[in-house]
Amino acid sequence: MNNNLRLIVMDNIADLGNKIKSHLNNMNSNNEDYIVKIVNNRFSNGEGKVVIKGSVREKDLYIISDVGNYNITYKLHGHDTCMSPDEHFQDIKRVISATSGHAYRITVIMPLLYQSRQHKRKGRESLDCALALQELERLGVNNIITVDTHDPNIVNAIPNIAFDNFYPTNFILDDLFKEIEKDNLIVISPDIGAMERARYYADKLKCDVGLFYKRRDLTKVINGKNPIIEHAYMGSGVDGRIAIVVDDMISSGTSVLEVAKLLKERGTKKVYLIVSFALFTEGIDAFVEAYQKEYFTKLFTTNLSFVPQEIKEKEWYHEVDLSILIADIINTLNKRESLERFFQ
Repeated sequence: MNNNLRLIVMDNIADLGNKIKSHLNNMNSNNEDYIVKIVNNRFSNGEGKVVIKGSVREKDLYIISDVGNYNITYKLHGHDTCMSPDEHFQDIKRVISATSGHAYRITVIMPLLYQSRQHKRKGRESLDCALALQELERLGVNNIITVDTHDPNIVNAIPNIAFDNFYPTNFILDDLFKEIEKDNLIVISPDIGAMERARYYADKLKCDVGLFYKRRDLTKVINGKNPIIEHAYMGSGVDGRIAIVVDDMISSGTSVLEVAKLLKERGTKKVYLIVSFALFTEGIDAFVEAYQKEYFTKLFTTNLSFVPQEIKEKEWYHEVDLSILIADIINTLNKRESLERFFQ
């Protein structure tokens, strides 16, 4: 079926898209140019449009986007403006609109799922992730693919189309084990929400698991969150052990660095941080300082969302390439084969 396979790679994920194309060529022993070129125009008042520059008629189409990329800019009333996740998502919809009625099947691949942290409602607040997924369904999308989404239960918002959430665990552990021994490990969940993920890692590693409970001040909201008063530890001792702190994403990193500090104070030999998405929303100064104080040894993350080059060059940063995983998923779907092996 690969002769009908086409990729639309948004500007925000171009490097990963080119790697995916190369893997697809290797998997199918060809030199096919799977990427359909598009022009993403932006008017001076901020409005935009997408023009498809190649044929997508009866093609199995995969739209790939990094909605978290803050390195894409445009002129808004003469000022350089960084594109927000909202604007990246709007561009996905523009591509769908431009191809709808022509493509045989449309699959949207958002490794970092749009608005994934706004996945449930508490009181009178918006339910953005569910609304976005339902909008994609109404636009005619057949499949949605994401990686390590904040809450997999968001699939319940779109029960009538395929929604697949994959995990980078094996790829990250392969790289991790090139650096550490498998003995005397303990996996740490930085909060209750990450506990299921931590148990999954612990099961893979056949080791113990511990948990830090975030006690928050529910009377205040700072930067959209209730501030943390205390990290209370629950679990077996960590003295002399190698701790692996796992989570789906970090923003400023304040919470995970505090956990690393507390682990070192409890006698942990080394602390490794593992996150699927490192957003670094407030820069890297805190990580540089924590590394200098030996609170952690290395941060492992994926190349599925934008990270500035200056951070990639830090000795404590390790990027795990997931392009072959995405390519393999695309290739398997295009051939109408089962995805079961990816979930084992």
